[in-house]
Amino acid sequence: MILAQKFISILGRVSPRHRIAAALVAVPCFSVVAAFGIAPDTMVEKVKFANVVEDLQLPDLTQAVVEDDSVFVREERIQRGDTVASLLARLQIDDAQASQILRNNPQARALYQLVPGKVIRANVAADGKLVSLRYLNGGNLVAVDRKGNDLLVKQDAAQLERRVLMKSAEIRNSLFGATDAAGLSDSIATQIADIFSTDIDFHRDLRKGDRFSVVYEVFYDRGDPVKTGRVLAAEFVNQGKAYTAVYFSYAENEGGYYTAEGKNLRKQFLRSPLEFSRITSGFSNARFHPVLQTWRAHKGIDYGAPGGTRVKATADGVVEMAGRSGGYGNVIVLRHQSKYTTWYGHLSGFVKGLHKGKRVSQGEVIGFVGATGLASGPHLHYEFRINDVHQNPLRVAMPAAPPITPELKPKFDQVSRQFVERLGLLRTTNLARLD
Repeated sequence: MILAQKFISILGRVSPRHRIAAALVAVPCFSVVAAFGIAPDTMVEKVKFANVVEDLQLPDLTQAVVEDDSVFVREERIQRGDTVASLLARLQIDDAQASQILRNNPQARALYQLVPGKVIRANVAADGKLVSLRYLNGGNLVAVDRKGNDLLVKQDAAQLERRVLMKSAEIRNSLFGATDAAGLSDSIATQIADIFSTDIDFHRDLRKGDRFSVVYEVFYDRGDPVKTGRVLAAEFVNQGKAYTAVYFSYAENEGGYYTAEGKNLRKQFLRSPLEFSRITSGFSNARFHPVLQTWRAHKGIDYGAPGGTRVKATADGVVEMAGRSGGYGNVIVLRHQSKYTTWYGHLSGFVKGLHKGKRVSQGEVIGFVGATGLASGPHLHYEFRINDVHQNPLRVAMPAAPPITPELKPKFDQVSRQFVERLGLLRTTNLARLD
């Protein structure tokens, strides 16, 4: 009884998060008593019993706490208007020491030359402490590394080396959770979602037990990973059905994802110009306008997202307009082939170098979410038109992209075969581990 009272008293001084770990440490102490308590009675003669109260040495439960030493790989793409503070927040870094050092250390000054589109990579502990950080800008690399209680900062010319890596993981709760558990950056999760988005709805279709294998590239500087590159091949098993994707470059700086047989995984148009967002207003012939306070048609889809979120071209096209236009505010109009146009309204701004006549590729960032024009808050107004007639982009039948041409098929088959073999090896290894 005294033992239990002391145990409970000490637990009261331990944080709720650590009480489970402490209880697990103390369980063996009580299980010994239980083991002897259920032993069979082998005594024949009567034995005299006496109550003996003795203080027992309890383990120091405050020292028996299991610390979470997990390290998460975070990558963030710099957006217009970003500061070092906003980037650290998105990287989920909560580290006053790191903030102060990055603000005051002369070697970290290049970090303040934030270029939209560039990537910052960080390893972050579970408690938000910065473990390491890499920022590559042009040929210069800013490196931050924790050594004990100190953070060391250096800037040097980059010496990049490309490596091809392979990993597999199982879905427990979310795609991002699975990539975190496997030590993969969020960039890999985003790419996987983009690659298989025409076959899998990653908001509704994921199930516990789904799994994926991925072959991807990482760029290193003197042995340290600097940034994640492209997913080269992937397999995703969703609800027992396997989907495979292989990246194939059919021209310089041009390529796409195909099935192992050469079928194009890309639709000619993406369903959404934002990676992750929510629909705040749908396509309608009669909607109450939040600014004008009148009923009027809403010939597009509104996607709610924070200001500065990247907006992507939904298809290859040519910039027909990039400027200000009435209630649209800052708007981009893209023409695709001869009869299709897409409109992107209320933008806070455009990517550098965007102008009328410029060619853009599907998935290329063209602007940033804002609240210009007749907008009650930050969001993207997206329109899809065929021969200048508004269509509901969520319901219109999208034309499919062409498959691999007969001329390129032999070369594609060679590339596909190599990657499919790698994915098969990952699949076998993963199943063996699970069994």
